[in-house]
Parts: sequence; C-alpha cells; structure tokens
Amino acid sequence: MSQRLRITYAIDPPIAYASHLDRTAVWSRTARRAGLPVVHSGGFNPRPRIQFASALPVGFTAQEELLDLWVAQEVDLRAAQEAVARAAPEGLTLVGLQEVDAAEPALTTRVLAAEYRVTLELVQAAVDAQSRIERLLAKESLPRQRRGRSYDLRPLVERLWVEEEQPEGIVLGMVLAARAQATGRPEEVLDSLGLSGRSCRICRRRLLLEQA
Repeated sequence: MSQRLRITYAIDPPIAYASHLDRTAVWSRTARRAGLPVVHSGGFNPRPRIQFASALPVGFTAQEELLDLWVAQEVDLRAAQEAVARAAPEGLTLVGLQEVDAAEPALTTRVLAAEYRVTLELVQAAVDAQSRIERLLAKESLPRQRRGRSYDLRPLVERLWVEEEQPEGIVLGMVLAARAQATGRPEEVLDSLGLSGRSCRICRRRLLLEQA
C-alpha cells in the first residue's frame, strides 16, 4: 500500500544557491540514500513522485519548506525521519516528517501566502524604514511591471513591519501572497520602499496553507 509523506525542511548554503531542478535531484538522491521506496512515474524517463509546495528562489534560505513524497509501501515514520536526516547533504536540514491523507489536495493548490525575514545590511535607520512602510501600506495601489506585464503589488502585501534593529542592519518581516498568478516578491517590496540595491539576506520562514 502506497503512502504519502509530508516533509518539512530547512535550506541553507550551499543548497540555497542551487536551482529548483537541482534541488529536485538532491531530494531524489537523499530519498534513495535513505532507503525510501519512492514511487516513480512510468514511461521512458521515470521521475520520482515528489511535489514541492512552492519553488524557492535561488539565493533564499528557508526554515520550513514543504514537499510531499510518495512511497510504494508503508514505512515506519520515525525510522524514515532518522534515515532522511542522516542522508541529507549540507545545506538541507530535515525538520519533520509525517504521513498525510493521500486524498488531500495538491500542496501547490493550498499555498496562500509566505512569511519572510529580510535582513538589510548596513541600514541603521529603523525609524525611517517604519515611515517608509507606513507610506507604502497607506497606498491603494502599487503599479509594477514584471516580465513586461503590469500588475498591482499592493494587494499582494498582506503584512509588512520592522522586526528588529541589529548592529549590522535592520530586519523586516513580510507576509506576501503566494497564490497562483498572485505572488508577491520580497525584492519588489524593497524596491517599492526605496531600499533596493542594498545588500540583504532573505529567508522564507514558512508557507501559509489553506486548511484541508
């Protein structure tokens, strides 16, 4: 009897700089090294049945990414978690592993938003950042261009705040829409705040899902 496993994991360098395609290959190798009987598609080029909740942009780190992986037979969850943790390469850290109902909707259809932690280096003016945020949130629209197409960034910004001030810079928190055809990007928010072009680190803390 097949089983659907949901894996929660963190991403740091060097995996943070790998492409989405390369990360899929990393997960395929990790599952194989862990001894999981992963289900593969048919045809001349069989692929492991792995479904990511949302592609993570290259260069971003992450704390709680999600993927579903199907195995051909039931596995002991504790043993599987320990095996995957041992098999994971540097930059990929297992946070949790659990079984989910095979009838649940696809992860990609349940993602509503994403929460980010954005550290702006060598920026001391937290008060100024707060005023910039207030002006942005007060606007009814933020017309933008992406790949030659116009869109409004404002409804994609669900929450935006100054989280803390550090010796090396300030930290912003963001909750941005991450639905199909309606995805906000942290770097575009920074540009709208007039803070683009500065050295920054972006971490996707978690994905917010619609209740199953």
